[in-house]
Amino acid sequence: MTSQKNPFRTFLTDWGPFIIWGVILLLAPMVLSEFRLNLLGKFLTFAIVAIGLDLIWGYGGMLSLGQGLFFGMGAYFFAMYLKLESGGGRLPDFMVWSGMKELPSIWQPFASPVFAIMMVLIGPMVIAAILGFFVFRSRIQGVYFSIITQALTLIVSISLIGQQPYTGGTNGITNLSTIFGHSLADPQTQVALYLSTVIILGIIYILARLLTRSRFGRLLVATRDDEARVRFLGYSPVTIKTTTFAISAVCAGIGGALFVPQVGIISPAALDVVPSIMMVIWVAVGGRATLVGAVVGALLVNAGQSAVSEQFPNIWQYFLGALFIGAVLLFPQGVVGSYRMAFARWRARGHSADAPEVEESPVAGSGRLAQEVVE
Repeated sequence: MTSQKNPFRTFLTDWGPFIIWGVILLLAPMVLSEFRLNLLGKFLTFAIVAIGLDLIWGYGGMLSLGQGLFFGMGAYFFAMYLKLESGGGRLPDFMVWSGMKELPSIWQPFASPVFAIMMVLIGPMVIAAILGFFVFRSRIQGVYFSIITQALTLIVSISLIGQQPYTGGTNGITNLSTIFGHSLADPQTQVALYLSTVIILGIIYILARLLTRSRFGRLLVATRDDEARVRFLGYSPVTIKTTTFAISAVCAGIGGALFVPQVGIISPAALDVVPSIMMVIWVAVGGRATLVGAVVGALLVNAGQSAVSEQFPNIWQYFLGALFIGAVLLFPQGVVGSYRMAFARWRARGHSADAPEVEESPVAGSGRLAQEVVE
């Protein structure tokens, strides 16, 4: 006889940890110092980026080494608004140093916060959609897709450095002092920015989770596992991949926009190759195709990097490299993926018949998904 599942218990199993950690993060301002809170807020912006990368890489099987581009786009677009607001209508300092007499036309719309926020969302999405359409239509995938995204990121980074009068050059956009009329130096403003980051991260996580559990999410995994079969069944892998790539770009742009006011600076270094590789490390360490693993990986890696760099400022990069190599060799499914596999094996041995159901990570592949999505 099959016993019916308790809906309340199922809800707690699915969303209980999310609610608990959400409450802990929302209460963090009560116990953390201003410095630590600002640091945690920065890490949470990285977690937003990691969720987007997990969608395109973990669930879609497309390793993007160009998420730093979309992160930088969101950061620069919002920083342009912050710079104009902080200057009180005056010409930005780096433009004055470059001999410019008036604000360039490309900068003028960014005096509006609404326009800046729209560009944070639309800009990365449009670039990713255009790039993805042409790349995926040509059936470019694997390492070639990774190289293209990395090359584009490098090109934009170099271009920003060369456009000193418009972008601030190597130094980037600095001396940001206000946001929506409030001082960024005010601790209450920083707390508000942190809480906004937590809430936005929660919303993006929920939307991403609903997406991966939807029909589109099943199609995405099926495309990763057997693209030819999905195409044979009448679906368009180009549309599926391009849409996912655009969504991941929006996540990166939002992360960049939230990063800028909490740090107070954005430079071309954020669009370099290294930051994009770091984003891959976050997802690899946490666990691909788990979503929560992306968040865990971003927090663990950046917290570890911060702690080690404080103690060993000259060699912390070696520790970071060792962490990545160790995670790949010892935990190929990542921290969360390895935990789920271990728990599933424990349940299979019959140690707990009433243990909560553990969702299997689709990262291992499932050829039957392509057929199931049409049933």
